[in-house]
Amino acid sequence: MDKNTSEIMDQVITIITTFGIDVVGAIAILIVGWIAAGWAQNVTERALSNSKRIDMTLQKFFGSIVRYTIVIFTVLAVLQQFGVQTTSFLAVLGAAGLAIGLALQGTLSNVAAGVMLMIFRPFGIDDFIECGGLGGTVVSLGLFTTELKTPDGVFIVAPNSQLWGGALTNYSRNPTRRVKITLGIDYGDSIDLAIDTAKEVVANEELVISDPEPQYVVGEMADSSVNIYVLVWVKTADYWTVFFNLNKNLKEACDEAGITIPYPQRSIHIETRDLPK
Repeated sequence: MDKNTSEIMDQVITIITTFGIDVVGAIAILIVGWIAAGWAQNVTERALSNSKRIDMTLQKFFGSIVRYTIVIFTVLAVLQQFGVQTTSFLAVLGAAGLAIGLALQGTLSNVAAGVMLMIFRPFGIDDFIECGGLGGTVVSLGLFTTELKTPDGVFIVAPNSQLWGGALTNYSRNPTRRVKITLGIDYGDSIDLAIDTAKEVVANEELVISDPEPQYVVGEMADSSVNIYVLVWVKTADYWTVFFNLNKNLKEACDEAGITIPYPQRSIHIETRDLPK
């Protein structure tokens, strides 16, 4: 019994002597690497938070990349401490990463597009945009999808790759927009009277801004009417309010001034000819 106990103790001492230093070193590397990973993540997020162009989601994303990169290198260092050949491990990890990347290439393209959208910021939350046949107010922007809400309350989830990969129209980006109203009058009516009437209506609209000045031009000699373009500038948030108000008030003012807004019509001339017998 004493002999067996002595042999066991000798084996334990041998193992501790052989691997003890490696175990202690591996634990030390693991602790230092874990602390460094958390510290690097916090530093990265704080540094990115100083930029107004980088979204909070993107700050967290880059912070996580830095953290897990350090954790991966820490694990490799621990394995190497025990004599594990990390070269073959890296080869297997690379092959697995390639396979996963090929399987999720559509998802990864959305992530890449989401990162680009967050960096370049072609639109923000509450902006009204149109892209790829979709249109609505931006509710949220994530790494994979963007959520939109249409004017009639319909919820839309759009892949980021669709928004980044095509031409995008942002109606809310600029502080001011131009409202264009087409006022069609009869060919027999006075153009000057119609323009004076339009000027009076615009002057009474408080939401129209004075710089740039409103414009009143004869834009088209149409089939049934002379079309006068009333061009005014407003704050972007007031666009639809001014558009609806001017349409209503111009119609009422033209009625009071005796200006006719004609219905679409065509003049047909019929010629009669004697047919040969």
